[in-house]
Amino acid sequence: MENEPNEIENASNYSAAKYRTPDGAPSDIVIFTITTRERAAGKKALPERELQVLLIKRKNWPFEGQWALPGGFCGEEESMYDCARRELMEETGVADVHLEYFNVYSEPGRDPRGWIISHAFFALVHERYLADREARDDAADVRLFPIREALEQKLAFDHSRILRDALDKIRESMMTTTIAKQFLPDEFTLGELYQVIRTVVPDFEEQNFIRKITSTRSRQGILEEAADERGERKMSNRYSQRSAQLYRFTDYVPKLSIYG
Repeated sequence: MENEPNEIENASNYSAAKYRTPDGAPSDIVIFTITTRERAAGKKALPERELQVLLIKRKNWPFEGQWALPGGFCGEEESMYDCARRELMEETGVADVHLEYFNVYSEPGRDPRGWIISHAFFALVHERYLADREARDDAADVRLFPIREALEQKLAFDHSRILRDALDKIRESMMTTTIAKQFLPDEFTLGELYQVIRTVVPDFEEQNFIRKITSTRSRQGILEEAADERGERKMSNRYSQRSAQLYRFTDYVPKLSIYG
């Protein structure tokens, strides 16, 4: 090929020693969940739901004994995504979680160990995926924290900033996708759906929520009324004295916000 000699010459003249390389490339992982606690027996009310985040207590320097996001350094033989999955498993025992990449953090001085460029991943998962969590490897402890409590803490490194950025991403996902379905039964009332949304996006207040979500356009796409084998509408009074229509998500994938 015409350019092959130049390619060979350029490759032979290149040396990685000419360039300063980072002292490490870790992954940091932000795992959110919505915890659910049923009300006292006999009380007809929606369960208590709370947005929480998974944190570890660091076992080693730097920031020994301080709470942080799970994560660790990437090896030459793996991708950043593979590193994130491995580190999450090694430090917390959590596996089989779909992670999404959302940002890189490279500000000078962010890590006392040197020039460290961190790649961040996030996920919002059902709490059943976190049921068997346990501190492993470099973690002295692992816990779920209510998001407000986690944000008020002084986390290791720049993990408070990473957590806030991930929170913005998960709130965006709640408003632009059907991720809420992970935290609802197959058939649910609009009150249950609204509560899940508000758990992640507390300032969401859509006075016309019911009208919008049950409009003709919505019924043909995002939601459909649940019906029995005779085609009659299914109702539920599990969480209220009055029966409410049950709905279910369809397979429709929205392109814009589905709630406002």
